[in-house]
Amino acid sequence: MPAPIRLRELIRTIRTARTQAEEREMIQKECAAIRSSFREEDNTYRCRNVAKLLYMHMLGYPAHFGQLECLKLIASQKFTDKRIGYLGAMLLLDERQDVHLLMTNCIKNDLNHSTQYVQGLALCTLGCMGSSEMCRDLAGEVEKLLKTSNSYLRKKAALCAVHVIRKVPELMEMFLPATKNLLSEKNHGVLHTSVVLLTEMCERSPDMLAHFRKLVPQLVRILKNLIMSGYSPEHDVSGISDPFLQVRILRLLRILGKGDDDSSEAMNDILAQVATNTETSKNVGNAILYETVLTIMDIKSESGLRVLAINILGRFLLNNDKNIRYVALTSLLKTVQTDHNAVQRHRSTIVDCLKDLDVSIKRRAMELSFALVNGNNIRGMMKELLYFLDSCDPEFKADCASGVFLAAEKYAPSKRWHIDTIMRVLTTAGSYVRDDSVPNLIQLITNSVEMHAYTVQRLYKALLDDISQQPLVQVASWCIGEYGDLLISGQCEEEEPIQVTEDEVLDVLEGLLVSNLSSPVTRGYSLTAIMKLSTRFSSVNRIKKVVSIYGSSIDVELQQRAVEYNALFKKYDHMRPALLERMPIMEKTASNGPTEIVQTNGEAEPSVVEPKHPPPVGQPASQGNDLLDLLGGNDVPVIPTTMPTKPASAGGELLDLLGDLSLGGPAPAPPAPASQPPFLLDGLSSQPLFNDIAAAGIPPMTAYNKNGLKIDFTFERANPNPNVAVITIHASNSTEADMTDFVFQAAVPKTFQLQLLSPSSNVVPALNQGTVTQVIRVLNQQKQQLRMRIKLTYIHKGSAVQDLAETTAPELHGKQQRNECRRKIQMLQ
Repeated sequence: MPAPIRLRELIRTIRTARTQAEEREMIQKECAAIRSSFREEDNTYRCRNVAKLLYMHMLGYPAHFGQLECLKLIASQKFTDKRIGYLGAMLLLDERQDVHLLMTNCIKNDLNHSTQYVQGLALCTLGCMGSSEMCRDLAGEVEKLLKTSNSYLRKKAALCAVHVIRKVPELMEMFLPATKNLLSEKNHGVLHTSVVLLTEMCERSPDMLAHFRKLVPQLVRILKNLIMSGYSPEHDVSGISDPFLQVRILRLLRILGKGDDDSSEAMNDILAQVATNTETSKNVGNAILYETVLTIMDIKSESGLRVLAINILGRFLLNNDKNIRYVALTSLLKTVQTDHNAVQRHRSTIVDCLKDLDVSIKRRAMELSFALVNGNNIRGMMKELLYFLDSCDPEFKADCASGVFLAAEKYAPSKRWHIDTIMRVLTTAGSYVRDDSVPNLIQLITNSVEMHAYTVQRLYKALLDDISQQPLVQVASWCIGEYGDLLISGQCEEEEPIQVTEDEVLDVLEGLLVSNLSSPVTRGYSLTAIMKLSTRFSSVNRIKKVVSIYGSSIDVELQQRAVEYNALFKKYDHMRPALLERMPIMEKTASNGPTEIVQTNGEAEPSVVEPKHPPPVGQPASQGNDLLDLLGGNDVPVIPTTMPTKPASAGGELLDLLGDLSLGGPAPAPPAPASQPPFLLDGLSSQPLFNDIAAAGIPPMTAYNKNGLKIDFTFERANPNPNVAVITIHASNSTEADMTDFVFQAAVPKTFQLQLLSPSSNVVPALNQGTVTQVIRVLNQQKQQLRMRIKLTYIHKGSAVQDLAETTAPELHGKQQRNECRRKIQMLQ
């Protein structure tokens, strides 16, 4: 066969290819020639063929068929063959392939070779791709080379020892005696690799860390010599003596000084010298200063030294290099919690970084700016951040708006300023405001009683200017529906009130319903606002027409709202003022007696049951089921503490604590006194077997069964109070993994009062091996059917799960069930 082409000629030929297909054809042709040469066991050109194969491998073409040829080259006696063979082994082999085990014996022989360069090749290969088995077999040879006097071999042996320790950590102690004299070496290459080896050992073993802490003075001395030494052409980089070694020593000092007072004290002076004597005009000096700052921040350094480190980062912020500014912002963000006042001195420079063109720098500057906000600078920082929100890219608006909301809620100097800031965010960030911000803002506005008129006026003006920002429109719609009477009356003391009529307000809300810019959620807000205004405005007929139109809407949510509101106008008009009254202030009630945990809409807080808004006098209890059907189980339960006196004719309903009122139908008339058996009125609250009868009449029910989690309810009545039902939940888990951090929350309509006691556990065992029980006490003084909305949160297989469900308690109002219970009571008497 003719002699194969040389590597240079192959490279020149491949570079002449004009297309990918032409290059691929050249490679395939050459690979075929190489395979033929390998099959003929041509030792003359094996080295040349493997070298060409490695070049093809670097271009991305398959070269696995040359692995065994690399092993043959390693076994050769020629240095040129060994060099290409070891290079091929490092590129084509790794520990996942069994072929590499065949070269263990060759490497062992070469580690004991008489030529240092062959030993160096073997050390490089072992340190690059040696498996744990190879490391165990060859660790003794590496340890011997670590003690040799040849600096060329010592530095390579140190790096190979790092790889051995990573693969087999238990061999660490083997290298401990050889490391004692490493730092006394004058050769910088050996010093550098020695520091790398010490760093690896300290990071992997606390015992090694404690052992090497006594080397801190020696490391400090080496670093000081590097700083104070004059010009050394062999190690000089941009006027700094061996910056690579300085950085490595600083990293090792950071590890040794962390959490140790004596070691930190020993390195304080040298860190100050490095921070003040290092040249900052070149990136080499900036790299050393950055490592110095990280070391100062990690060890127990003096306060003055920490201020010096933060000032260095402040100078980095003024650098023209974007990478240096980014590094400075990231480091300041890590230290702002521990050295807040020192970072505050550079606040103006940090704020200037918000105007940078680089996206990464702007994001870091925004995060750091929010971390610097406090009660003293809230006004100035919010002014800058709102300006940034106005001009920033869309990708920043959501995060920036949320940050402004949180900062304003925490540090707002006044209610007026808080409302104005929220208004500015809503008008600036627009639809980028996150969904959870809308209910939070509504709660804030509700609690700011003195600002209701000012807020609704400002929101109405904003609505006239722009209806494209959905969060703004939703908050404005809610406020107009809630406080529309204040908007019409002009009761604003904060600024000059506007003159607006009822028809103008309704025109705006109707415009939201028909606008193409409005989302389905926004239309729901608008329709509810119009319905609320039926009790605040005199234009009731116009509101009736608007509501009736949407009873046939294609949007199911909007249609349901409209149908329920139409029912309010027609069948339950006497209840409309009470239903649509203004929302109460959301605040915690003070406790005057024994504290108990009252679960209100899923939120536990210490309180006592206090009357907030008692039901209108003369309202019949039979209307409660209609009220419940309209509320949908979302309102906060509000129940007076004192039990209203019931007429004797209502005694027959005591048995039906959770039912006997049909949903959706007309309210049944109260039964006549004479129609009830007299024994039902006598001493039911003290009847010993009453609970047994009640429990027998209300069967258990499954409230939730999904994803392997099952929630069962069992019922009983509290004795002596017949109006209190006790519901016990039983949570079971049929999956193969436990459900941890299990939390059950419940919400009931406002005509009920709910108390949720502590659960038996927060872990639901797998495979139904146990249950979690929890007791719910429900006060139902109006004897309505109980509808409950439940929220479940837990962690299953490492993932957080959250789900909502709605359930209705079973009824006992059937004629057959009632007669059966009465017969049982007669028999017991």
